[in-house]
Amino acid sequence: MMIVDPKHRFPLVRFMPYGDQLAELPHFASPVTRAPAAPDLQVRREGRLARASRRIFDVTMSLVMAVFLAPVMLLAALAIAIDSPGPVFYRQTRVGLNGRPFRITKFRSMRRDAEGAGVAVWAATEDPRITAVGRILRKYRIDELPQFFDVLRGDMSIIGPRPERPEFVAILRESIPDYDLRHAVKPGITGLAQVRYAYGASVEDARIKHIYDTEYLRKRSFLLDGKILIETVSVVLFGKGAR
Repeated sequence: MMIVDPKHRFPLVRFMPYGDQLAELPHFASPVTRAPAAPDLQVRREGRLARASRRIFDVTMSLVMAVFLAPVMLLAALAIAIDSPGPVFYRQTRVGLNGRPFRITKFRSMRRDAEGAGVAVWAATEDPRITAVGRILRKYRIDELPQFFDVLRGDMSIIGPRPERPEFVAILRESIPDYDLRHAVKPGITGLAQVRYAYGASVEDARIKHIYDTEYLRKRSFLLDGKILIETVSVVLFGKGAR
C-alpha cells in the first residue's frame, strides 16, 4: 500500500516482505516489554565488514564534528546558562538497539520544570515550555550536538531511526504494527524520517515516520546514508521541521 504525503515528494510506502534479497529481522526480545519483535517485515542485514566500516565512520565523524563545532557548543552552553536557571545539559532515557534503554545527552531547550508533573509530554508547535534560547537551538538542531558523544560511547549511530522515550514506545508499539523493527539497528542523530518529516508530536506523526524508518531499514546502504547527510545539511541550515 502506498501513502503519499502531499508535503513531500518522497512516497511513503508500507512494505510487505518478498523475495530473498533481504535478510529477515533477527527475532530479538526487548527488555522493555520482554516480548519478541514481529518478524513479518525484513531489514537489510550488514556483514562484519560493513558493520566495522559504519562504526569507523561513526567514530571519525563524531570526533571531527565535536572538534569543528566546539565553539558553537561552547556558545550554546553559555547562552543556556544565561537565559534560564537549570543545567546546561539534559539527559533522558531513550530506547536503543534491541530495545535496550540508554541515556541520551542534549542541550537543555526547555524550562527546568517542563515535566514537573512527571508525565512524558510530546513537544508541540509553539510549546510554551521551550525557552527563548531553546527555540533557536531546536530550530537549527544545535540541541542535538551533544549526541556525538553518545555515538562515541556506542549507544547511537550518526544515521538511524530517532530514539524514543520508553513511555512513548509503550504507546506506539500498541498503535503501530511492527514498531519494534526500528530497534534492530542503533538509533541515529539524523535519519530518513528526520530529514523527510517534521518532529513527531502525535501517534499519527509517529506512524508516518515509522514508514520512513522501515524504508530506510530495507534499503540501508552507505549511498543512502550519504543522501541523508546531504539532506541533513539543508534541514540544519534552513531550520526545517523544528518544534
